[in-house]
Amino acid sequence: MDLTDAYENGAYIEGAAEYPARWAKAAARYRAQLAELGLARLDLSYGAGEREKLDLFLPGESHDGPPKGLVVFVHGGYWRRFDRKDWSDLAEGARARGWAVAMPSYDLCPAVRISEITRQVAAAVCFAAREVDGPIRLAGHSAGGHLVARIAVPGVLPEAVEARVVDVMPISPLSDLRPLMQTAMNADLRLDMAEAEAESPILLPAPRAKVSVWVGGSERPAFIDQANWLHDAWGAHVTIVPGHHHFNVIEPLGEPYSAIVETLLGL
Repeated sequence: MDLTDAYENGAYIEGAAEYPARWAKAAARYRAQLAELGLARLDLSYGAGEREKLDLFLPGESHDGPPKGLVVFVHGGYWRRFDRKDWSDLAEGARARGWAVAMPSYDLCPAVRISEITRQVAAAVCFAAREVDGPIRLAGHSAGGHLVARIAVPGVLPEAVEARVVDVMPISPLSDLRPLMQTAMNADLRLDMAEAEAESPILLPAPRAKVSVWVGGSERPAFIDQANWLHDAWGAHVTIVPGHHHFNVIEPLGEPYSAIVETLLGL
């Protein structure tokens, strides 16, 4: 069975082609504003590769003392598109509430396999954890939702870092990679059954941290299924947001008092 259409988002979202340029413009404006205020540490290398870099956004002077902790946001794009610079403004919700926010890029398929991306994101979290003290909260969208769930599995992160992870928020995640073997994108992903099983969070032990899954009510049914599978496997709470689709479900991350930010921050 060909499942390509089941995992196709853009064809079912009005004005889908306009989103990437809008994302990039808003993100660039945000980075410039934070850099001018001295609140952005950009292009920090967490590995040897050109894409193994992250940006770190820091809370301002209105927050006394050090950051309350670290939020790491991992972007999506089916492991094949985008980088950290497309999403910078989504840091504002947590940053405005006193948290430092790290946003990593990573190598993309088909240049690397998903298992290598998992390794890179774990390395990015470890790097950011050395830069910012306190609890760690992980969030990721789509493929990024897969990645934060995957690295939260016990034994992936060093014990000292894993112990600091208190919340994991996969947003519209891919929690079972096996169906993606039946899509056209697998020409780039190059998933075989061994890797699909090894990289599927639902087939792995649940994290020690709290897991809260978010997904739009207007998403493709496959994504709602993927979210619910994490509930079935890990007992994760799933929030289905009415009227939101795969592209706009993450926008409230940029709003300090949105429900998704308050859930991510445990408020």
